[in-house]
Amino acid sequence: MNTSAIVRSVEGMETLLTGVSDALWDYAETAFEEYRSVALFKDTLKAQGFTVEDASGGIETAFCAQYGKGKPVIGILAEYDALSGLSQKALGLREEPRGGPDDNGNGHGCGHNLLGAGSLGAALAVKEYLSAHKIPGTLKLFGCPGEEGGSGKAFMARAGVFAGLDVAFSWHPMAVNAIMELRFLANYQILYQFRGKASHAAASPHLGRSALDAVELMNVGVNFLREHVIPEARIHYAITHTGGFSPNVVQPKAEVLYLIRAPGQSQVEEIYQRVNKIAQGAALMTETEVDITFIKACSNVIPNKTLGRLLYDALKAQALPEYTEEERSFAAALAQSSPKSPGAEAAMFLSTTEKDLREYTRILGEKRLCDRVLPFYDETPEPVFPGSSDVGDVSWNVPTAQIATASYALGTAEHSWQLVSQTRSSLGHKGLILAAKVIACACVEVLEHPEIAAKAKAEWEQRLEGQLYRCAIPPEVKPRAISKL
Repeated sequence: MNTSAIVRSVEGMETLLTGVSDALWDYAETAFEEYRSVALFKDTLKAQGFTVEDASGGIETAFCAQYGKGKPVIGILAEYDALSGLSQKALGLREEPRGGPDDNGNGHGCGHNLLGAGSLGAALAVKEYLSAHKIPGTLKLFGCPGEEGGSGKAFMARAGVFAGLDVAFSWHPMAVNAIMELRFLANYQILYQFRGKASHAAASPHLGRSALDAVELMNVGVNFLREHVIPEARIHYAITHTGGFSPNVVQPKAEVLYLIRAPGQSQVEEIYQRVNKIAQGAALMTETEVDITFIKACSNVIPNKTLGRLLYDALKAQALPEYTEEERSFAAALAQSSPKSPGAEAAMFLSTTEKDLREYTRILGEKRLCDRVLPFYDETPEPVFPGSSDVGDVSWNVPTAQIATASYALGTAEHSWQLVSQTRSSLGHKGLILAAKVIACACVEVLEHPEIAAKAKAEWEQRLEGQLYRCAIPPEVKPRAISKL
């Protein structure tokens, strides 16, 4: 395949794509409230000749844009949600909120503005290829809201949105260039709401029943549980309602939000049931009542070596971005405030290959911008990544693969003000353009050689070992915005 036309197509859209990315950064909308972001996507796609389905899977801020017809059917995943509490000035070297009338307190601390724009660029380039070559094939760009704390793709998968795809591709901004052959963890998110009795904390404390005491006892109980779950599991919590601001009132209401992770869904379920018992025990001890509300879940990721190799070859074929002295100085200055080791990113991808880990740690050294592609392994087991992604639910429905492109400085902590500072910079722009090129080239390779999709499916079926997808989110649970928890 001659990829030069695809590469030129993406490069010709650079102004459009970086403009979309920066607009998404400015909007900084959180889970299931990405209304302005979605409108921008849909207007852009319609202007480019796509047919756009609104509210895919019954979610207002989801969509599916389609072009072409026939097989193979290829899906590209786009995200665009931000994180709450991470307002930050672009290109800032210190923590400083954006300020001004448009500052909603949110920030793109995971780079989903770049992710969305890069996926858009890949889709537009593939559309141009389909139009020019008049070959069979269908492209679908899925607008996937609420990845951060909402598992939008899991709700979409539950509704059958990804049915009929032959393969799916995604990417994520990171500090390195690599194939994301990682075993992400499954997770559940649950809200525990305790109800007690208010009373004067000094005059009649014996008449009150503290919901906040129940939350604190629950958290203590879960802290003891941590020693007795599998080492790969993670249990996080945030107290979302403390009962008010009056210490002289016995708090009648209090809430805590839990996120439970483990390699497999059955392991998450087991821990979830144990956490429920602790919550019920805390309610019993304090004579309060507890309501347990399931918020969301996502599945573990099923890697696919066939598609991973395809993406790797496409990535290796690209010229990596060149960085200016100004960009290098900015990355070096920002690194002074970041607590993360510059070698941490390589370790995440190369943890199962000690020799290569040492080699790439040496190569990258004290560099703050990645100028290499990390190796891909056809046979080596994938490392376990302690985070989660709702791409997992897509991967249970269709062979799926992802790439990472260097979009910010090595050593940058995810979900931090430092990352927000860089996701509206030329560093981020260069990462999204590279990702668009790689995904577009991989899509065209599948269009020209449908046997790749067949091979990927055979591997996918082998990995599933006869297991069927089961969305862990109960049917009655609907997507909930962070502000409505």
